Amino acid sequence: MDALTPLDIFRKELERFILFNEQEWLLFTQHLDFTSLKKKSHFCVEDKVCDHIGFIVKGSARYYNIKDGEEISGYFSFEKEFICSYKSFITRLPAFNYIQAMEPTELILISYQNMQLMLNHPVLAYKMERFGRLTAEYYLCCYEDRINSFITKTPEERYLEMMKTDREILLRIPQRYIANSLGITPVSLSRIRKRVLLLTSHL
Repeated sequence: MDALTPLDIFRKELERFILFNEQEWLLFTQHLDFTSLKKKSHFCVEDKVCDHIGFIVKGSARYYNIKDGEEISGYFSFEKEFICSYKSFITRLPAFNYIQAMEPTELILISYQNMQLMLNHPVLAYKMERFGRLTAEYYLCCYEDRINSFITKTPEERYLEMMKTDREILLRIPQRYIANSLGITPVSLSRIRKRVLLLTSHL
């Protein structure tokens, strides 16, 4: 069986939100671009307008802010996920965060200009409106889950939840960034990991 192409992967993932017929898909793909990011290079930077929505075909990315000269990691994305500073993309105002490739990363891009062309296209308009609404709803739910987790759970509980649902983060992201995203220091994370290992070894 032939390996899936990046467009095949993208189309399959989009089926969670919308289904294209062949005519629509052909028109849609004419509005896509492709790019690669080197490790540590940026997809989006603070104080500049985010002009693209990216779909990760291969690689990973970290969302972070800088406060008092210190990087504060907030979120991580991996294969088959979208990345974007959505507020900046929609409002055309400068972004307030950074999005950085954590590995060599391959992306499919939709530019703001091409999104507007598709939203005004007689064949694609309905599908793109639906795509925008459903993806916004999905990521809003993800954001709400994260906020609720920080309000209601301890760092150790958030780490245990990460072990169950987001093991990609533990395997592929440096410990200092994981600790930062949990709101603790790397030393505190090391203590939590030791306690968790001790508990699991006695089960």
